[in-house]
Amino acid sequence: MIKPEHRFFSDGHDLHGQDHEDPESETTAGVWDWEQLKQFTIKSHIKFLPPFGEVKIPNLANILDVVSPQVTELSFDGNGLLTGVSTDPEKDQTWLLANLPFSLCTSLADCRVVNYTELQELKRFGHNVVISSYEDENRVTQKVAFKFNVLPKVVPMQKAWDELNLVKSLPPHPNILPMDRVVLDYGDVQPRVLGFTTKYIEGGTLEDMDPNIPFRLEWLQQLLDVVDFLNLELGIMHQDIAPRKLLVDHDANKIILFDFNYAAVGDYMMYGNRDDIMGVVFTLYELITKDDQFAMVHPWDKNMDMVQSKAEWPANRLLDADVSEFRAVLNKWVAKRHSDGERGMKQYMEAWKRRGFTLPNRPEPPEHSVPFQSAAWQDGTPSFTTGIRTRTTAMELGQYVFRWERPPQCRLPKESRKRARHEVD
Repeated sequence: MIKPEHRFFSDGHDLHGQDHEDPESETTAGVWDWEQLKQFTIKSHIKFLPPFGEVKIPNLANILDVVSPQVTELSFDGNGLLTGVSTDPEKDQTWLLANLPFSLCTSLADCRVVNYTELQELKRFGHNVVISSYEDENRVTQKVAFKFNVLPKVVPMQKAWDELNLVKSLPPHPNILPMDRVVLDYGDVQPRVLGFTTKYIEGGTLEDMDPNIPFRLEWLQQLLDVVDFLNLELGIMHQDIAPRKLLVDHDANKIILFDFNYAAVGDYMMYGNRDDIMGVVFTLYELITKDDQFAMVHPWDKNMDMVQSKAEWPANRLLDADVSEFRAVLNKWVAKRHSDGERGMKQYMEAWKRRGFTLPNRPEPPEHSVPFQSAAWQDGTPSFTTGIRTRTTAMELGQYVFRWERPPQCRLPKESRKRARHEVD
């Protein structure tokens, strides 16, 4: 389920020359609706569309749930009331996400694939994951998590490419979620890469686990072991270890690390102060105490002493051992990892150099090499450029455009919703 507070994201404000500090200033923004995987152009005021991604328009979810799928632009007055809609395709300012032809992705040539149209949606899980099912070659139904990126921006596109190639290259490990298949769109002359699937784990994440189910000491040891495997054998840093990134497989009595979109390989994509040692410390503290205040703190402002220096970690969930035992195992591991005098980084870099693994470069989408008119000179002569362009421009050029849009769940047939809930329960 997509949480209501996370449904919208605004991007690319245009203040039309007005004062950005005046809450009554009019602004236009592209607002992404993760429920529909669609960007709307919205005209409103700064107080309803402030910078940095916030969307505060009253009842926006209810409005977008019922407007026509052809709507591209909505206007709101100073009271947040809807004053107009447009279905003009020219007002669709969504940038083209040019999904890569599979033939250009030579690093994925040995991967198993599944047709996007064969995926049956079961549940929407965040803005870029859908729990789905498909029937494999042996007519066995496979339940999977389909991960994708819809943002046509350099960083999200690069991270999606890196994660796909990293996950498919990881050696098997009992506590790492492996890749299942690459998802392809066959709507164009050449199949296009949309994302990838992983096996669906029924137990959910540690963040959502019932606090009356005991967190086990052996699960902590599994976490320490898998972090050592990544860091000290592969030279890979996950950089986002948290309860929400750890699945629970109750049948196998183990936890499973997933979601490598922040991962570093050696010093590539290494972020300051996001090392896995600190991630483990804060993860254990949050799991035991149910205190998630530090999850909201920016990594640059965090230090593990914020929790390690606390004399008491109150247990606000069931544990299968005393808190002191959990902390003793953790402290011994932290001391060992820091023993090289460089907070564990020396061993990490040595592992990466020893393995020699690097991620392949992301191919340039062929659409970006086709010139298009972006403006005109003062004398009226058209000015052409290449690179990223809007979907409208791409369609005018006859280029292929994959449409991610989907109806809000409230518009889905009731039987489909009931079946989906039953299959993921």
